Amino acid sequence: MELYDLRKASKSVCNSSSANLQIGDTAAVFAQGPIGLCATAGAKLKGASLIIAVESDPVRTRMSKRMGADIVLNQNEVDVVAEIKRLTGGKGVDVAIEALGTQATFENALRVIRAGGTLSSLGVYSGELAVPLEPFAAGLGNQKIIATLCPGGKERMRRLIELVRHGRLDLVPLITHRYSLDNIVDAYKLFGERRDGVIKVAIQP
Repeated sequence: MELYDLRKASKSVCNSSSANLQIGDTAAVFAQGPIGLCATAGAKLKGASLIIAVESDPVRTRMSKRMGADIVLNQNEVDVVAEIKRLTGGKGVDVAIEALGTQATFENALRVIRAGGTLSSLGVYSGELAVPLEPFAAGLGNQKIIATLCPGGKERMRRLIELVRHGRLDLVPLITHRYSLDNIVDAYKLFGERRDGVIKVAIQP
């Protein structure tokens, strides 16, 4: 479960920096759960010219647009790889961010990055992960795969808090539910079952 946690938000927002996303770059963010939504917000802060999100849940689709996505594709309705290629003139995106942690989304993210592009992985994989040769251009496409944690420490948190304090980043909309500490079991159950449009749960003393 993911309770409201600035540390995780910071990791997701900073992931756009780890991917070296530049002003004017195009970005695709696969999955718009709490981590993906923060990555979308981070891509907007970094100055991406086009942010394409991939998500099927209608609540998270709406939140994705609120956090900065220009286009949200439903993977159950369209071929997201083909559509992202079409939207980028056949080249692919500069940066793809994988925020779900499955082989399928990892491969799709790999397939949509341009030659010389970067795949930044935020997902936590529960099994073996393979890098297929064809979407990776057999290693000849000058593409990078980044799967590291954002650097830790007080300075990173200070920077994130400053963004929030000055109104450059609003994470409050991600908090869809609030529970007292006494009812934390109910909060876990709600989040685990993804009921009632839950995105983030704030636990209050």
